[in-house]
Amino acid sequence: MKWNRHSRIEGQHAFLGASKHSWLNYDEEHLTESYYNFLAAQRGTKLHAIAAELINNRIKLPPTNATLNRYVNDAIGFRMKTEQPLYFSDNCFGTADAIAYDEENRFLRIHDLKTGSEKVTDKHGNIPQLEIYAALFFLEYDLDVNDTEIELRIYQNDDVIITNPDIDRIAPVIDKIISYNKIIEQLKREE
Repeated sequence: MKWNRHSRIEGQHAFLGASKHSWLNYDEEHLTESYYNFLAAQRGTKLHAIAAELINNRIKLPPTNATLNRYVNDAIGFRMKTEQPLYFSDNCFGTADAIAYDEENRFLRIHDLKTGSEKVTDKHGNIPQLEIYAALFFLEYDLDVNDTEIELRIYQNDDVIITNPDIDRIAPVIDKIISYNKIIEQLKREE
């Protein structure tokens, strides 16, 4: 059999693909909603790339309350690093949208750009995703969470959610990462 080449789509997944077959059970309304969510995710990926490029080149946007403008301008103002990987192990790592650490004042700042409308805080107003990034930062750089102030920000829907978690929020995340990583490593050895 001589197979057709499709180099343009290699490594990609179609919206109506076999690996995400749940669309077979959709009605037209659910299909439409899912497709718009798919487009929003693609748009979010593009906006993250644009924001990183603007921040890295220190190009400020007009000072408005628009989500992208505030995110970009704040990250530039705080001299933040964009798209910074944070690594504990092959089982636990992530990439912070924007991060800065002031060694002299022991102040960690992590910002995240959200382009969707999904809720990102827990029922207590905490931001678990950014708490994980903070925990990864402390683990990777072997710094003491006790001696550090933390500010976490989510930029979403023309608003900014700001939290200042203390050790009681971050230490359990650090402990869980270490503990769960050990469990996964043990499971890998038993395979």
